[in-house]
Amino acid sequence: MTKALEHRTSRPRDAERKHARSETQLLVFALLAAVMALLVAMVRPAEGQDFSEFMVTSGDVALTGAKVIDGTGAPARTGQTILIRGDRIAAVGPDGTIDIPAGVEVRDVSGQTVIPGLIGMHNHSYYTGGNGRAAQLSFSGSRLYLASGLTTIRTTGAQQPYAELNLKREIDAGKMIGPTMFATGPYLTGEQNTIGTMTELLDPEQARRVVRYWAEEGVDWFKAYTWISRAELGAAIDEAHKNGVKVTAHLCSVGYREAVALGIDNVEHGLFANSEYDPNKRPDECPPGFRANYANLDVNGPEVQATFRDMIDNGVAMTSTLVVYEISVSGRPPIDERVYQVLAPEIAAEVREIAIARRAGRGAIDPAVYAKALEYERAFVDAGGLLAAGVDPTGYGAAPPGLGDQRNYELLLEAGFSHPEVVQIMSYNGARILGIDDEVGTVEAGKVADLVVIDADLEAVGNLHDVSIVYRHGIGWDSPALMESVRGIVGIR
Repeated sequence: MTKALEHRTSRPRDAERKHARSETQLLVFALLAAVMALLVAMVRPAEGQDFSEFMVTSGDVALTGAKVIDGTGAPARTGQTILIRGDRIAAVGPDGTIDIPAGVEVRDVSGQTVIPGLIGMHNHSYYTGGNGRAAQLSFSGSRLYLASGLTTIRTTGAQQPYAELNLKREIDAGKMIGPTMFATGPYLTGEQNTIGTMTELLDPEQARRVVRYWAEEGVDWFKAYTWISRAELGAAIDEAHKNGVKVTAHLCSVGYREAVALGIDNVEHGLFANSEYDPNKRPDECPPGFRANYANLDVNGPEVQATFRDMIDNGVAMTSTLVVYEISVSGRPPIDERVYQVLAPEIAAEVREIAIARRAGRGAIDPAVYAKALEYERAFVDAGGLLAAGVDPTGYGAAPPGLGDQRNYELLLEAGFSHPEVVQIMSYNGARILGIDDEVGTVEAGKVADLVVIDADLEAVGNLHDVSIVYRHGIGWDSPALMESVRGIVGIR
């Protein structure tokens, strides 16, 4: 009787504590955000900084002799001319058919490949690597993305939302080098979360308050995380849509079909974050080790196809992040040496040590489950699903900004997609999800001149290592020079 009475009388006190905790969280978060905004301001370049050393051209140019993979999924076309006037693609067609006005620079790119600017759909502005290190990369990260061919990114979860919003504005104003950014608000998760930079939701009303606040501050998307409940996720989605922004998620406590029913716009990580195929799954709980039996999952069976059908019928896209999982799979090829070259030396040493251990099988993801994840994404597209891609530069750090995106290109080829299909996934499909496909995502006249020039036949070499020029809004950036400018500092600046 006494215990029952204590339980009944504790409920108002619990509510008071939860409310106080909620208010305290918001106050602390606001103070931290203000501090981080000040820190970001301290590393801004002086207004009017000269970036000419990184520019190939900032005027009108005609690229001739190009092999073009245009982002529509169509086969490559050779011997093409692309005319750039201002920030737009003025014309595209076979060499000799495009009228090149006097005074326009002509650049012969014979033997090279031109593709649309890549659109990274899970591309944080921060990085984690080594033994628990984490850093906001407002300088090196944005340069590395652009140098790697990313002309647009969605950050897909912010540890420091004001740092992202400030960086976005600085890039738009020409005061920082980087891609066009779609910024996200703070992560939205449940009370079981152990990552201190996320919003630990106590109830649906708090989810609405947080979404309203950050929507007014200017974020474009929100990202829900592993332990969010259906009620909290539903409230966040509803409030986000009322405020003209969208929601994606790295799920577990909520299955994909449940999230679709709640109105979600996008889901992250493919098979790796969908717990709904675990027979032990319980509502609003993330079952530990739920991927253990996924190696035997039938991607063409009724259960998986029902997931795909719900997503496709409701316009819900999927983001592939194969590289951030591949770095922990045993038996895979060694990590690209370029990764260690851009990282700060102390971080590079830690990352290398961990990578060698993971490749040897210690603490690695089951290779059979990884293979099934590739199969899952191929099957989703075969069913009619919209697949995009991003790097997710987290984990122990062997998939840094940009270079991890380039590795995704190779992994999507491994999943069975053709070169034109991979280019489409990594450009046009991302543009469709962001609602900017009328402006970017394909190589065609009238669109913004966001282009990547690769000093190789892409279909022959099978990778993006030889990016030479990245055009963003018609300005050509020297990729090797940008890479050199961040060599040895990624992870600390």
